[in-house]
Amino acid sequence: MAKFDPEIVLEFYTNAWPTEEGVRDMRSWVRGQWIPFGTDALSQFLGHPLILEEEQWCKFCQKRDQASGFDEEAIAQLLCIPGQDFAQTAAGRREWIMCTSMTTLTQIWMTLLLSNILLSDHNFDLPLPKCQMVYTILTWMTVHVDHIIADAIYLFAGAAPTRHPLDPERSNRALGFLALIMGLCQFYGVLVIPSKVIRPPITRAFIEKYCTPRQAKGDAQQAADAPPPQQPDPVIPLSVEQYLRHMVRQQMANHRGQVQLHECFYHFSLSQ
Repeated sequence: MAKFDPEIVLEFYTNAWPTEEGVRDMRSWVRGQWIPFGTDALSQFLGHPLILEEEQWCKFCQKRDQASGFDEEAIAQLLCIPGQDFAQTAAGRREWIMCTSMTTLTQIWMTLLLSNILLSDHNFDLPLPKCQMVYTILTWMTVHVDHIIADAIYLFAGAAPTRHPLDPERSNRALGFLALIMGLCQFYGVLVIPSKVIRPPITRAFIEKYCTPRQAKGDAQQAADAPPPQQPDPVIPLSVEQYLRHMVRQQMANHRGQVQLHECFYHFSLSQ
């Protein structure tokens, strides 16, 4: 589906609220029709991508809920280009993988994941839980994708909107699951009039432009001709007090940058 109907999508999310307090009501009211988006409804619509027995969980959910969990070292080796790893906190805890550290295949699956299954407003990094999802897919483990999408829609619909910094009346969140919502509404008899273009599909040109590591684009010869890198200075561990002071200075710098950015946007809007 190349286009979507913005009014239908907005109506879907506006009415996707529980009808009773404390009830997880996985449906929305659109143009006089109930549109269910629970696990069973999505499984039927998607052609039953994974059939499980009663009380059975997919491999992804099993490993996610186990005490041992996923092997983070194995995830880094599979998802990252050689020599790269997770970004880590000061305490050494793995948090996310930067896009520039990923293999081409990882970036392709990240784009697909963040656009269709676990929505995100950006794709310059991938947090650890979503890295686990990509690792699950690449290692051919089962994923109950309809259950995960149903939860994602429910959480997205119930989340508080983030306001635009220059126009508080507008939301700063992008709508998600556009094609899926269009398909569900049509499946249950709602008339839709697609008018707005959805993000284009992942093609070879897209992969070459956005998903290819720089080293694979022709920098290998430049790297070979470059002088040997200098040895880095030894890392001196910071005390807790020094680390906290550094964080305070960093937060102050970020705040000044945000204020300056908002002022630039404000003056730009006045000049229009």
